[in-house]
Amino acid sequence: MKNIKDSFYIICLLLFLSVSCTPQADNGKDKDIENRIEKILGQMTLQEKIGQMNQISPFKGLDEDLITQIKEGKIGSLLNLNNPEWVNKAQEIAVKESRLGIPLLIARDVIHGYKTIFPIPLGQAAAFNPQLVEDGARIAAIEASSDGIRWTFAPMIDISRDPRWGRIAESFGEDPYLSAIFGEAMIKGFQGKSLKDPSSIAACAKHFVGYGAAEGGKDYNSTYIPERLMRNVYFPPFEAAAKAGCATFMTSFNDNDGIPSTANTFILKDILRNEWKYDGLVVTDWASTTEMVSHGFCKDTKEAAEKSVNAGVDMEMVSGSFLQNLEELVKDKKVSETTINNAVRNILRLKFRLGLFENPYIETEQSVKYAAEHLAKAKEAAEQSVILLKNEKQILPISDKIRSIAIVGPLADAPHDQMGTWVFDGEKSHTVTPLKALRDTYGDKIQIFYEAGLAYSRDEKTDGIASVVAAANRADLILAFIGEESILSGEAHSLADLNLKGAQSQLIDALAKTGKPLVTIVMAGRPLTIGEEIDKSDAVLYAFHPGTMGGPAIADLLSGVTVPSGKTPVTFPKMTGQVPVYYAHNNTGRAPSRKETLIDDIPLEAGQSSLGCTSFYLDAGFDPLFPFGYGLSYTTFAYDNLKLPANKFKVNETITVNVDITNTGNYEGTEIVQLYVQDKVGSVTRPVKELKGFQRIILKPGETKTITFNLPVNELTFWNIDMEKTVEPGDFRLWAGTNSQEGLFADFKVID
Repeated sequence: MKNIKDSFYIICLLLFLSVSCTPQADNGKDKDIENRIEKILGQMTLQEKIGQMNQISPFKGLDEDLITQIKEGKIGSLLNLNNPEWVNKAQEIAVKESRLGIPLLIARDVIHGYKTIFPIPLGQAAAFNPQLVEDGARIAAIEASSDGIRWTFAPMIDISRDPRWGRIAESFGEDPYLSAIFGEAMIKGFQGKSLKDPSSIAACAKHFVGYGAAEGGKDYNSTYIPERLMRNVYFPPFEAAAKAGCATFMTSFNDNDGIPSTANTFILKDILRNEWKYDGLVVTDWASTTEMVSHGFCKDTKEAAEKSVNAGVDMEMVSGSFLQNLEELVKDKKVSETTINNAVRNILRLKFRLGLFENPYIETEQSVKYAAEHLAKAKEAAEQSVILLKNEKQILPISDKIRSIAIVGPLADAPHDQMGTWVFDGEKSHTVTPLKALRDTYGDKIQIFYEAGLAYSRDEKTDGIASVVAAANRADLILAFIGEESILSGEAHSLADLNLKGAQSQLIDALAKTGKPLVTIVMAGRPLTIGEEIDKSDAVLYAFHPGTMGGPAIADLLSGVTVPSGKTPVTFPKMTGQVPVYYAHNNTGRAPSRKETLIDDIPLEAGQSSLGCTSFYLDAGFDPLFPFGYGLSYTTFAYDNLKLPANKFKVNETITVNVDITNTGNYEGTEIVQLYVQDKVGSVTRPVKELKGFQRIILKPGETKTITFNLPVNELTFWNIDMEKTVEPGDFRLWAGTNSQEGLFADFKVID
């Protein structure tokens, strides 16, 4: 076997932090690779071709049945085989004992870290820092590839506007622009400069498409997304992924307008292949082919295989209907062998691009996992992902006058849950919790009283609250860690109620009644409806699930070593009944004025009226709990002098936007300056605002910087009433601000 030496991995570790990877360029067809593909394809039997289209997950490891299937060429990819010795053995069998010696593609879900776990993707999005996302994926690739994994099923770039949906945790939030930027960054990190680099792994853009719009936020549920909305909102991150050279795409579980994605010719052929010219591999989601029988879209698994392959799927994940039915379907002329050949070309092309034909093996003894550089980058990502939602009387950072702290709550010392959802390989023994980090930070300087009060987030037993209150009464400051266990978000973990679970609300209420300063830190996989808990707290940090190094990151933020800079990547609702709620909504004919009569203001026996005749809720008003892009700092920032070079622009021009930002507080801090645009009048109604740019800037107290955005006018395109992608001349408004609801604005025109 050809081995990869430890020294190579060490070089990778040292270089990836300082060298920004360029977009993976292997997506251009290489003539030599294409010739080799055709040579192999010409030697393959129909059964061997179908075998390449089959991915299985061997629950029993490398047993005799699996070995036999590999020898017979019945497997193209193995999912969840991450024992490096087994991987090498499986590859040796494929290369040396199968007829054609085609290597296997080893895959695993590496979503936000492999061993070193980064914040959940929704948390990473809160940092508004694409480089951190890229670095995190590069680290995950280095660690995962050391165990033979060369394909991951990330990034998930579903637009997610409903926090009831558990998989919002895997997403980059509600905004197409943000999701596209972060999706590209993650692809670059996973795939590196070249897929042939043994430390690179193939990325997978999922789920194509619309899965995040599942009705009622219920996982796997149907969607109804019209074509124009699909093109304007749900396609852009995937188109960006295709252009960034993402090696693979995955179909989604949902049906849209009655057609399951796994058999949707429009999205897989018309859009992905023909319109976007994509030449990568398309794989189904887990058993999504045979689930089309349950959908009522196919009468049996044979028909499911037929419709899936004819729609443009190349490889089937685990359900086996291709292996069982395709040979007969070809004989019956329901699937052409030409279609099979095209699928196999896409599979072989990826294996060549990954360099698996030259070197399918890996070194079985490395020391790349949990490297110091990895942990440092995970801590930095966690620091930047935390959002300061409230800080009354500047209670944070913790004052030097504090001599005792009560650390309480079920998430203060929960190493497993801190890692978040979709963590198969992270080890809680390596997780540093806030309790441990705060003890390390303060040592003997500050006395710490620890009482969990609740054993876990869903714990409804209240008998431990008394001990928490007793600890709080002894302390100068309370740090309450609440939220969700990791299992409460992710796939198949949707919620109808977004309030805190268990007795956590009672815990916060009891702590608030002590009169002691209360800082609440929330770890969760989604936005929660925590308005009451925020009202009872003096300060609130939202940390999502921050990963392996979340504890030290939070400790540094609380103590003021670092200053919070995170912003909400998704709108936070006041109550569940507001969802779906998102900033880039269309206007109605009766837009809210924020002066409506709310339910408690309605007089008894009031005459029938429309109470303002605008679009709002009697019991929630119009505004969310926190808007998209919201987040505070320990310092403050002022915006001034928003300037455009003119007030009229042609489509081929670029708008240079300048705005001055001043740090008006006492701490050095990072502000995330956001650029929004509104197309005031269109041939179809347009969103009230759309994100078009953002920048992270660091300012010292009193410092002013002029920030420049260069906005090409052609980025104002949308799919119009004639289903054409265009910039329509007319009136526009542009904002530069600290979140989606605040900022300076300027008007301009686009002219022919």
